[in-house]
Amino acid sequence: MSLKVLVVDDQGIVRAGFAAVIDAEDDMTVVGEAADGAAAVRLTEELAPDVVVMDVRMPELDGIAATRIITGRENAPRILVLTTFDLDAYVFDALRAGASGFLLKDVHPDELLQGIRVVASGESVLAPSATRRLIGHYASGPSAAAPVGSTPDLDRLTGSQRTVLTLVASGLTNAEIAEHLGITVGTVKSHVNAVLRKLGLRDRVQATILAYDLGLTRPNPPGAHL
Repeated sequence: MSLKVLVVDDQGIVRAGFAAVIDAEDDMTVVGEAADGAAAVRLTEELAPDVVVMDVRMPELDGIAATRIITGRENAPRILVLTTFDLDAYVFDALRAGASGFLLKDVHPDELLQGIRVVASGESVLAPSATRRLIGHYASGPSAAAPVGSTPDLDRLTGSQRTVLTLVASGLTNAEIAEHLGITVGTVKSHVNAVLRKLGLRDRVQATILAYDLGLTRPNPPGAHL
C-alpha cells in the first residue's frame, strides 16, 4: 500500500517541488498540501496521512506547535520536519514536540524519500548536523535530571530492555545491537517495542532523549547516528 503523505510549507513553489518528488514514487502518494500549521492540523484530521512533511517557520501556527498538536492525538502520523534553518532550538523543540525526524531542505531528493520511508516504519532519522547538535547539547554538562534509580517508569523495564534502551540511545541500529548482545534482530525489535510501550514513547528519538535526560547513557562522539 502507498504511504499517504501530507506536505506542509508556506512557500508554494517549495511545497509543489516536494509534492512532485514524493508523488513520483510508486510507494507514496501525496494526499494533501498545507501552507501553514493550522491547515496542517486540520488536514491531518481529515486525510489521516501516514507521514507529514512539516516546515518549521510558517504563519498563523508554526511547524513546532502544529507537530505538538498532531502528535498529541490518537493514531498520530509520523512527522518529518524539514527546515532551511539548522538551529539548536529547532532541533530540540521539534524532537520534543514529537517529530520522528529532522532534515534540512537542501537534502538530496533520495534522502528525503528514504527519510519518509524510515519514519513511516517507526524508526527515526536526523540530519548529521542535527545529530551532532543533539549529542553536543547533552555532552556539554552533567544531566540535571533525577537519578535513574528513582524514576518509576524505568522500573517497569526488564534488565534486557534497559540494556537495549541504553544501546539505542548510544546510536546503534537494531542489527548493531543484535551483534553486540549476541541475539537476533527480531529479539532486539521486540525489546525496543516493549521499551516504547512501557515508557509511553513514540519512537527511538524520544527514547534517546529520555535516556539522555535521565543520565542513563552518555553521548557518543560527534558523527554518531540515532
